[in-house]
Amino acid sequence: DVQLQASGGGLVQAGGSLRLACEASGFTGDYAIGWFRQAPGKERERVSGMQSSSGETYYEDSVKGRFTISSDNTKNTVYLQMNNLKPEDTAVYYCAAGFDLIAYLGGAMDSWGKGTLVTVSS
Repeated sequence: DVQLQASGGGLVQAGGSLRLACEASGFTGDYAIGWFRQAPGKERERVSGMQSSSGETYYEDSVKGRFTISSDNTKNTVYLQMNNLKPEDTAVYYCAAGFDLIAYLGGAMDSWGKGTLVTVSS
């Protein structure tokens, strides 16, 4: 049974940094982990994704150059390092798992973790 647990959210001032972690368990074979976010009153949107076997990554334009996705396979954890945070980054962040980055791009992920709230003050 695939399980995902996101953590690391909090309150930070604009320009600050946070690192989110997504601890994953129950996986076999190749898979993709994606970070998504949903701001109040808005639809959920993609943030970044990573394919486990190749390390291939994908970033949305809104976070390119500021966010970095990485993994520690020894800990079965995928991280999202968020730098130069902006108030518009405020959202609940979710990690999700799917077959590949195509699933990530289509939002067709198979498993979702509970979100972690990121609040960026101006």
